[in-house]
Amino acid sequence: MSLPDVALLVVAGLAAGIVNGVAGGGSLLTFPALIATGLPPVSANVTNSVSVTPGYLSSVYGSRKDLHGQRRRALTLVPIAFVGAAAGCALLLVTPQSIFEYIVPFLVLSATAVLGFQNKLKSMVGHPTRKGRNVTMVALTFLGSAYGGYFGAALGVVLVAVLALVLDETLQRVNALKNVLSAAVGIVTVTVYALFGPVSWVGVTVAAPATVAGGYLGARLARRLSAQALRITIVVFGTVIGLVLLYQAIW
Repeated sequence: MSLPDVALLVVAGLAAGIVNGVAGGGSLLTFPALIATGLPPVSANVTNSVSVTPGYLSSVYGSRKDLHGQRRRALTLVPIAFVGAAAGCALLLVTPQSIFEYIVPFLVLSATAVLGFQNKLKSMVGHPTRKGRNVTMVALTFLGSAYGGYFGAALGVVLVAVLALVLDETLQRVNALKNVLSAAVGIVTVTVYALFGPVSWVGVTVAAPATVAGGYLGARLARRLSAQALRITIVVFGTVIGLVLLYQAIW
């Protein structure tokens, strides 16, 4: 790997970690950077998933204050995230990636729209019972984690959108829970792809440390933003990601 390739991956990893800590979707920065170094798409995809996982873990540490009082919720959802991510990884390894690439943009744009119109949607669905809310949260966590195991880009946007729809919490606390679930998905992808995927460990060695620093900085920044500013940031970034992915899928 050349020196310019190393520099590119370091910058992309740092930026991706910051974006993941604030909004999610940083994989869209590291994925094309890995492609630019000469990796084929599937190898770049799995290498990308492994590379950003340390950044997810540092985001959890950076947002730990907003996790107070959410221990039970996190312990309930993390196993669901493990199972969902494993299902997504298996799907990637046994099916053509091109099929899902056409679906991904619409999932990202839909999730972004859900977050943008969260209050209106909540008023439309009313106030479900606690049991119904928990079932919905588990189902959405599974689907979001399966998406993350398969593709990963904009995982944070997807998780924040679905969690904010069913949880009566501030967006900062939802974002902190998102970081935990993203880390859980990342742990599964590292394990599965390390064993069965065409990972470029040179790329991981270069990009992963940068995502750690960026993830911590991004999580700290997210705590300083107001709920409205954080929502706008996530919606704008999610919309951009969705449109870019749609463009890539069509052309």
